[in-house]
Amino acid sequence: MDDRQQPGSKKRVVVCGGGIIGVCTAYFLAKKGAAVTLVEKSSVACAASGKAGGFLALDWCDGGPVESLARASFNLHRSLSEELNGPDSYGYRPLTTLSITVTESGPSSPSGSKSSGDSMIPSWVDGATRGPRTIGTTQTTAQVHPQLFTRTLLNTAVEKYGVEVVIGKLEQLRVEEGRVGSVVLEGGRVIESDSVVLSLGPWTGKFEMLASMFRVSGLKAHSIVLEPKDPGAITPHALFLSFHPQGGKAMDPEVYPRPTGEVYICGMSAEEEVPDDPEQIVGNPASIAMLKRVGKSVSSHLREGEARVKAEQACFLPCTDDGVPIIGEVPGMKGCYVATGHSCWGILNGPATGAAVAELVLEVRATIVDLSRFSPARFIGRRRVKV
Repeated sequence: MDDRQQPGSKKRVVVCGGGIIGVCTAYFLAKKGAAVTLVEKSSVACAASGKAGGFLALDWCDGGPVESLARASFNLHRSLSEELNGPDSYGYRPLTTLSITVTESGPSSPSGSKSSGDSMIPSWVDGATRGPRTIGTTQTTAQVHPQLFTRTLLNTAVEKYGVEVVIGKLEQLRVEEGRVGSVVLEGGRVIESDSVVLSLGPWTGKFEMLASMFRVSGLKAHSIVLEPKDPGAITPHALFLSFHPQGGKAMDPEVYPRPTGEVYICGMSAEEEVPDDPEQIVGNPASIAMLKRVGKSVSSHLREGEARVKAEQACFLPCTDDGVPIIGEVPGMKGCYVATGHSCWGILNGPATGAAVAELVLEVRATIVDLSRFSPARFIGRRRVKV
């Protein structure tokens, strides 16, 4: 069947992908007056955008190619929070960020063994810790609950700006004379469009048209979500750890308390093949077990019996070969745009990516960030080697 937009001045844009990048793009396109259809194969924010940590940093990408994007997006997060009541809607809050070394204690070791004089370590962090450093302040680091943020933004886009959400799998793009004209979904549904934005995350590599141009791999990251019995004792401090497990190599997990009363712990990443269905992604038991060891080593509040395990999960972060996101018009295909490859900074960089892509698609003056360094055209001439 054909779904044709009514004739009018609004530009018809189909955004494929219901993660943070696709939702932000749909939001800003619709806010600027486009008629937007968002296509998602499973459910909104069902993968990394629902299972990420939601950590935001103003200046941690400084000195690299993503610096301007990250700074613009950190500030956009703040303004979106004011617009959408972020603290209540999706747990937006500034927070202090610490770097701490934690050593795993034996099963009989008591808690409360933190080094003397470490007054900057929060009282709830009562494991064997040392060497605390402040690496982010309430001016430079913040957090959101990524699934709540993504769904709040989409709900606003639907209710306020008329975005239509379609659950379906992208099958192909129909191109006529070098310009995209419609999107074909599995089952034959056709959605006519003036432009298409492909924000497929780690599934970019599953779409042959893009996979033939560049590689986007999936980095599988694990996480657990704990609900401590006494959430009021957990202060808003993000922890970046150097964790030394008994009988193992040091690793770098992260701990994010949330204003919802949860504590999110992540780490244990490895490149793996991305499954076709995001609902098929499950964590590796050994990785999940290690994250539980991290939790109980950091705090007695996060030990078994003191905290309920709410989630054991994994997701895939979309990574490019050069470590730089791919954002821009697809070479040789007018009206077709791609936005992917944000790795671990997808939640941070979602708003600025979406706002900048909206300006690009609607052909208005760029005010958010110069996207030229992210263009997929940089891969032209490079030999694609399948690995």
